[in-house]
Amino acid sequence: MNLTRDRLQSLGWVSLLAICGALTLGLALHVNAVKSEVYRTRQQVVSLSRDIDMLEVEFATRSNQHQLKTINDLEFGYTAPLADQYIEGERQLASLGIPRAPDAPQPILMAEATTTDRAEAPAKMVSPVTGKPDGSTQVQDDDAAALRKDAARLGQRLAKVDLPGAADDR
Repeated sequence: MNLTRDRLQSLGWVSLLAICGALTLGLALHVNAVKSEVYRTRQQVVSLSRDIDMLEVEFATRSNQHQLKTINDLEFGYTAPLADQYIEGERQLASLGIPRAPDAPQPILMAEATTTDRAEAPAKMVSPVTGKPDGSTQVQDDDAAALRKDAARLGQRLAKVDLPGAADDR
């Protein structure tokens, strides 16, 4: 093979370009590695900054709690509730109430709106076949009376408070 000077010069330039390309590629990879390391370091700095902020808040809170406890002990004397201070249900809560004073007004047990205007009264059911008033209104009135009677009995049962020691007194 006969290599001429131009051919050798072309091969030299191609090899020089290949070497420069390889060096550029290596340099780009190194720059990207350094960038990712800087990014990881920055994330660690942010994470540590958050931890420091959280610890500062925790320290301030704990010091405030100590200060509040000292003030509470000196000024107010509040204590945490004990297990025997909790109640078990509505009846025990009702037993803690005080009796009404003689001059106290009657409690409102149930509020009901009554209308005297006949225009607001419910419409009567009429049979579509005969056109005469249906007997279902009488049934509705009977149901309403039964419900009122049940409500009165329920009110009487709920008005009684059975105290645990009251059975021994009888």
